[in-house]
Amino acid sequence: MGFFSKLFGLGSAEAASVEVEPTEYKGYLIYPEPISEGSQYRLAGRICKEIDGELLTHRFIRSDVLPTEDDAISFMLTKAQMFIDQTGDKMF
Repeated sequence: MGFFSKLFGLGSAEAASVEVEPTEYKGYLIYPEPISEGSQYRLAGRICKEIDGELLTHRFIRSDVLPTEDDAISFMLTKAQMFIDQTGDKMF
């Protein structure tokens, strides 16, 4: 993979195509999707909710990095739940 592919995240379709099992929280579906960065994992994922028959998605990538994928998943779920409690449907 070339420099620009790494810089712009090209060639990472394999990671994006992995199906993640969501966690339901207060009517929202939380999909943790940590991003591998060397030996660490960056917090990332999506929060989805169906409103008026339309599936809305809020995607995010945080600056937090953790040493294991499991840690990143666990912390992402906690952060997403706090975000839902604070923001609700306004996130969309």
